[in-house]
Amino acid sequence: MKRQILPARTLAVPAFLLWFALFGFASVGSLLGASSAWAQAKVATPDYEPPRVVYDFYLDDPAKINAALYWVRSLINPLQASPYNMDPMLDMEIVVIIHGTEIVTVAKKNEAKYEDAVARMRYYANLGVDFHVCGLAAEDYDYDREDFQDFITLVPSAFTDLVHYQQQGYAVIKPEVFVRTQSIESMR
Repeated sequence: MKRQILPARTLAVPAFLLWFALFGFASVGSLLGASSAWAQAKVATPDYEPPRVVYDFYLDDPAKINAALYWVRSLINPLQASPYNMDPMLDMEIVVIIHGTEIVTVAKKNEAKYEDAVARMRYYANLGVDFHVCGLAAEDYDYDREDFQDFITLVPSAFTDLVHYQQQGYAVIKPEVFVRTQSIESMR
């Protein structure tokens, strides 16, 4: 079988398509502003409903409670600010369920060691956040009701409490607290 050589004009069409595929889409994207140096992120202001949230705290290190509490702050602060202006006491239903090693942070005898965390939890409790401690975890740590801070409610089980709030339509948020090995400044 003899090899057939195609005329040059037949090859010109695929070459043009190849050029357009490599460079044309990028040019069209530039014209549309997709890769413009002046492009910026958009700012959204969603129409948020008052939240009903249960936080599931189950941490492997009591010191991580400070980072987990930032998750609570990250819900409350934006909704308190304009344009939402929600009042945590009136507009937000927030429950924190504690059932990991962080249980020691709400024991009265450890208040001096975890005073920053206790102060923040007390502040949130004064805003209307409910703090629940798992009764089964309390037993594991040999704690009784009187061992806990006054803003704590002792419940039979973290899991039954979580199920209860889920059945009531609450969103469940489980903070994942990682140990950062680099500063934000070094990663920018």
